[in-house]
Amino acid sequence: MSELSGNKKKKVVLGFSGGLDTTYCAKYLSEDLGYEVHSIIVNTGGFSEKELEDIEAHARRLGVTSHVTVNAVENYYDSIVKYLVFGNVLKNNTYPLSVSAERLSQALHIASHAKALQADAVAHGSTGAGNDQVRFDMIFHIMIPGMEIITPIRDQKLSREQEITYLKGKKVNMNFEKSVYSINKGLWGTSVGGRETLSSRGSLPESAWPTQVTKHDTEEISLGFVRGELKSVNDQSFDHPSRAIQHLQGIAGAYGIGRDIHVGDTIIGIKGRVGFEAAAPIVIIKAHHALEKHVLTKWQLGWKDQLAQFYGNWLHEGQILDPVMRDIETFFESSQQHVTGKVYVQLQPYRLQVTGIESPYDLMSSKFGTYGEMNTGFTGEDVRGFSKIFGNQTAIYHKIKEANA
Repeated sequence: MSELSGNKKKKVVLGFSGGLDTTYCAKYLSEDLGYEVHSIIVNTGGFSEKELEDIEAHARRLGVTSHVTVNAVENYYDSIVKYLVFGNVLKNNTYPLSVSAERLSQALHIASHAKALQADAVAHGSTGAGNDQVRFDMIFHIMIPGMEIITPIRDQKLSREQEITYLKGKKVNMNFEKSVYSINKGLWGTSVGGRETLSSRGSLPESAWPTQVTKHDTEEISLGFVRGELKSVNDQSFDHPSRAIQHLQGIAGAYGIGRDIHVGDTIIGIKGRVGFEAAAPIVIIKAHHALEKHVLTKWQLGWKDQLAQFYGNWLHEGQILDPVMRDIETFFESSQQHVTGKVYVQLQPYRLQVTGIESPYDLMSSKFGTYGEMNTGFTGEDVRGFSKIFGNQTAIYHKIKEANA
């Protein structure tokens, strides 16, 4: 038991989603281990107000001492998602890091709450089979060093059936029916896991996707970027980019855009497959990248691509607090100074096409020439001399090689 002298219970902060695993944790921590449980849910864009109210009511029925709901949507965008846009980050050229980015935001808020409450321990419901356990543990070790981390599901190697038996024995009333598909929704996309993603072959059926395809026509939209951030959709302005993202999701999601299956390397060394739908993230990244190709120089684009690949991989592996991430974010911020303009995107079922951009910083300006036709910056004679000089070292190499053959 965790009671101290004077009958004072130890405090534990529990990251709580209201699902089976965290419901088990709430009961086990309070009734079996004797902790004073303080639950917290961090909303990164995946819950409605009604869902959040229901989750709090569920936590209260389980007997938690306190429950906190953190609206982290804007902070999640400002601290993480913004840089995924600036870097055009798609892990393995496919996945917009929907869940991995979300978990880091949640872990940071849980750690801050545990610190503020001066808790004795912090707990999460991760199993021992995935990435989330590493992300949560690592953030806690850094943010609240020395605080005990309790993970009942992982430590006891519990099956779903064992959790249900335990909770029924505690007279817990909840829906124990498991959905055929595991769905995790957030601002930056929705993951979908099921039996088809457990092996190397198989695609998700239409019915498995949370957003069904209801639009079958062609629609052109315009996205307005200011310094790399999405500020307007179809000339409708938003006070924060997170709301522009949510608005765009409502438009593009019904086309089935952004659906795919990601195959990747987990932090713990195994490969995994997961389905996802991320209409707004994919449209934004493709549009933002198109705008960048017009307004950034060759080497700005080249170095951004290299840094973005590292940034995405390191973030996926939970290393958001590594100071190198702040260094890369500073580079990203600097690179976005002129990424301002409007991008036109054509939406069709299951696909999109960027049809063009307008920007005062467009380097494809006709003032300096037209590619393949004419140029006003230099003459043909200039190019003749440049070509000779530009290839001079390689020419010398081949002459020396030939002379010594």
